[in-house]
Amino acid sequence: MSQDLTLEQIQNFEGKYPKQIWYLFLTEMWERFCFYGLRGMLTVFMVTQLMIDEKSANLKYGAIQAFIYAFTFIGGLFADKILGFRKSLFWGGILMIIGSFIIAASPKEFFYIGTCFTIVGTGFFKPNISTMVGELYHPGDTRRDAGFGLFYSGINIGALLGGIVCVAVGKFYSWSLAFGFAGIVMAIGLLTFIFTQKSLGPIGLSPMKDAAPGRRKTFEIATFVGSIAVMPLLLLMVQNTRYTDYFMYIIGPATLVYLLYEMTTLNAEERKKMVAALVFIIFSIFFWAFFEQSGGSLSLFALYNLHDTMLGVFHIDPNVVNNSFNSVFVIIFSPIVGLLWLALSKRKKEPNSVIKFGLGFLFLAGAFYTFFATRFFADADGKTSLNVFTLAYLIITFGELCLSPIGLSLMTKLAPKKLWGVMMGMWFLASAYGQYVAGLLGAGMAVAKENASATEKLMSYTSGYKQLGIYALIAGIILIVISPIIRKMMGNVK
Repeated sequence: MSQDLTLEQIQNFEGKYPKQIWYLFLTEMWERFCFYGLRGMLTVFMVTQLMIDEKSANLKYGAIQAFIYAFTFIGGLFADKILGFRKSLFWGGILMIIGSFIIAASPKEFFYIGTCFTIVGTGFFKPNISTMVGELYHPGDTRRDAGFGLFYSGINIGALLGGIVCVAVGKFYSWSLAFGFAGIVMAIGLLTFIFTQKSLGPIGLSPMKDAAPGRRKTFEIATFVGSIAVMPLLLLMVQNTRYTDYFMYIIGPATLVYLLYEMTTLNAEERKKMVAALVFIIFSIFFWAFFEQSGGSLSLFALYNLHDTMLGVFHIDPNVVNNSFNSVFVIIFSPIVGLLWLALSKRKKEPNSVIKFGLGFLFLAGAFYTFFATRFFADADGKTSLNVFTLAYLIITFGELCLSPIGLSLMTKLAPKKLWGVMMGMWFLASAYGQYVAGLLGAGMAVAKENASATEKLMSYTSGYKQLGIYALIAGIILIVISPIIRKMMGNVK
């Protein structure tokens, strides 16, 4: 039985990593194949197959991604209160599989319908597996950041495979086959979790496990039915981005009010930690708004403005580079960065989390200045260097590694256990706002007139990237300056 293994036995593991992290690693790896495979196809598919203009494609991309991450807050809430992390993950995986196969049946006709299933499914899946990783560690365990770093590296294997396979298959063979691949690998990930979940002991079980069976079942069924019933409304909002604006204006303030209510039940020390967590969440919105140009404007930049030659020898599709090389660099450098933090921690020289966030923004600024610099390598046809573009992704990867895995870890360290799911959801809700703003920024950078030349597109997008570089630099400096204040509020959390 899964309950035979106690939480204390799991957390008292020897070595750098608990064995359970490898099972969660594999489950998330295949889910990320599905997610990033679909993400990498979005704007290219909309522009080339649905014949949507670039500005609208950026807005729709931002809307779809925003809803995906907004629903992670809702998924985290229902996992905390009703389903538990395991059932929530299973239900989300089922919906993602259904969504992928719906689109595969007829991509042009069913794209938006299948996307709605994927949005809700990811909302139930994504925040809960990350939360289970956090439960593998004792509070204060210095190995936690390295564990999240390994987890973050592992899931990028799935992102790498999805970014290569789905985009390449879709562009050069069959969009139906590409969307079908996403559904197949999601099924593999779900089966992996089903067959390994016994090793998790009590982690992820329903919070209502001790309630009367009839009452628990009623709440669970209501959750499942409600997640299906919301899809027609979601379909309306995805197809018309004006409604997305209304949703984003409501969901953020509403969730903040709910969180403030939850904070009234905490003691003074816990409230200070929650305020510190909110600072990280707010800055992460800006980080993801810039970073997620990769699925929007940078995807279109790769489609129209890049040569397909790397290092003067290799021929590779620029969209494959755009969708997968960040994952390549994460896979290579994430374990190294994680071990670096461990080594610095032993010497009591590890920078605190606020400084790490600030460094993340400084790397982000360097990356967007490099994207801007691609204009100086362009030819008369508006095509520029794939090498410089790839260098920018190398730089942006170090920014991501300073912020994203650390952020996941911080949400479970700063929040009391009863709010872990909600705070993980809040972290992803911040990503939702980042995605939403990313769409607005991408639309603002797109050339307004139809039939614009590649050179006009190059100049318009790179001017936008220069501005993002300036804003990222300012944010990084602010974080480093205020780090002593935030660090004090974090108490014993490093």
